[in-house]
Amino acid sequence: MIRNWLKPVIQCCIIAVLLSGCRFYEQTDVQTFSGYAMGTSYSIKLVSTLSEARGLQIGVEGVLSDINQRMSTYLPRSDLSRFAELPVGESLQVDEKTITVVQQALNVARETDGAFDPTIAPLVDLWGFGPTARQSALPSGDAIAAELENVGYQEVGIDASEQSLVKLADRTLDLSAIAKGYAVDQVAQYLEAKGYSDFLVEVGGEMRFSGQKPNGDAWRIAIEKPDPMERAPFRLLEMRGHAVATSGDYRNYIEVDGQRYSHTIDPETGYPIDHDLASVTVVMDSCMAADAYATAFNVMGRAQALQKAEALNIAVYIIYREADGFKTEQSSRFTALFGNAPAL
Repeated sequence: MIRNWLKPVIQCCIIAVLLSGCRFYEQTDVQTFSGYAMGTSYSIKLVSTLSEARGLQIGVEGVLSDINQRMSTYLPRSDLSRFAELPVGESLQVDEKTITVVQQALNVARETDGAFDPTIAPLVDLWGFGPTARQSALPSGDAIAAELENVGYQEVGIDASEQSLVKLADRTLDLSAIAKGYAVDQVAQYLEAKGYSDFLVEVGGEMRFSGQKPNGDAWRIAIEKPDPMERAPFRLLEMRGHAVATSGDYRNYIEVDGQRYSHTIDPETGYPIDHDLASVTVVMDSCMAADAYATAFNVMGRAQALQKAEALNIAVYIIYREADGFKTEQSSRFTALFGNAPAL
């Protein structure tokens, strides 16, 4: 029999143990959750408790789902699908998020002299990288020339007062080279609005960073070696801010008769890019901007990309091919941020 005077002591000990367990369960650390959205994967790392992270995942997926509903080329009632059906000369009222992304896409198109072009969709589809079924044969020169007539960002207008897109000529929009970056920014803003300042957001390989780990270490990422036969780090970066986007030709491509054709189409020629540039990594404050510029620089090729990056003061890291292996070049802004560390 337990003496009466011992009962309160035992009860206090039990309560203390339970509270200690709760504190351990709710301790702040780097939490990770991931999923699938916008036709790709996403991953979030943030400094929080486990229960907080679980609650945030629902909100994050809501942010991503909303963007996909507006900017998918696969969903029949998305803003982009409705714009594709719009008669020439008419305007279409769309979500403000769509206006934001199209405006940035047109800005980058102008800055890069059309190397980035959000009206590239007909050529992407023709080469089998869009929502239409891929053909067994390569497109003919005549077919490419015909679709080039339907490409040109200058024929898409924005009426900000009406929150509308204007179709000045027969054009369709494809925001796949900028929307993932925008999604990263939107998720980062969602986390900030919830009071979190230490996190890493990744959607489809595009990333944004804020703060640091609980022990004071920076977030650490690797620029991937642009080799389709293996997945290996090429250079490590430590990040406490900024966004990172990479564009390359080594993962998404088709192969016909032993010849590889990149998924990145040059809007000027209508053909997949074909040069020694293997991958381009861009570091900027906005992941949306970094995503678009990475594609533009990949289209341009090494020399032109570096020249443009210097003119715009953009941090760029380029990996290119030579007979004896991969070589690198980087812009002065990239050097200012990360130094001249050699590849791994």
